[in-house]
Amino acid sequence: MHLDSHQHFWRYDTTQYSWIPTGSPLQRDWLPADLAMIHRSLGFSGSIAIQVRQSLAESYWMLGLADADPRTQGVVGWVNLRSDRVEEELEPLAGHPRFVGVRHIAQDEPDDRFLVQPDFLRGINRLRQFGLTYDILIYPQQLPAAIELVSRFPEQPFVLDHLAKPLIRQASLVPWESQIRELAHYENVLCKVSGMVTEAHHQGWNALDFRPYLDVVFEVFGSRR
Repeated sequence: MHLDSHQHFWRYDTTQYSWIPTGSPLQRDWLPADLAMIHRSLGFSGSIAIQVRQSLAESYWMLGLADADPRTQGVVGWVNLRSDRVEEELEPLAGHPRFVGVRHIAQDEPDDRFLVQPDFLRGINRLRQFGLTYDILIYPQQLPAAIELVSRFPEQPFVLDHLAKPLIRQASLVPWESQIRELAHYENVLCKVSGMVTEAHHQGWNALDFRPYLDVVFEVFGSRR
């Protein structure tokens, strides 16, 4: 089975998805049937759906899509990990067999050390009891906090999204490379090869732009992770 490890579903509206640029092909509904048409030609048999909005309602909506379409093999949703009620929010979601993990859009947080704030750490500490992963969505300047986070929870599985969004447009590897190497020392971290085109020159990228970054992550994480 070949799984697409990172994709999104939505019913498009301009308010909820204001980050999508005008004229983009993303400015429309994208649902499981649309993904299936693309996947057939690429040899994928299923996918993992990833949250886009910081919304419990979206988490349940994606699980409803998974119930209706077996090609959605897993859902990484959102809960408020900073809430005093985080266990109450996690328990019913984790009871669904396809709810596999949690993500917070930490890249949009103004504090580069958001991931290691005490209330957020308290929420991360609750994930393992429910058998859930945590997806790390950050920019490079947040990598030091991510390294500290994963070091605090050696038994908690983490997944780094989009290689931590390296500065591909600037062709810069510093200090991203050294920090990625440090992060990869922690065996509880996996890395998704995803989201690189959005960090490149949108109208003028080519495959060689990505090679230095791919060389690093395949060296330090290996194909297993």
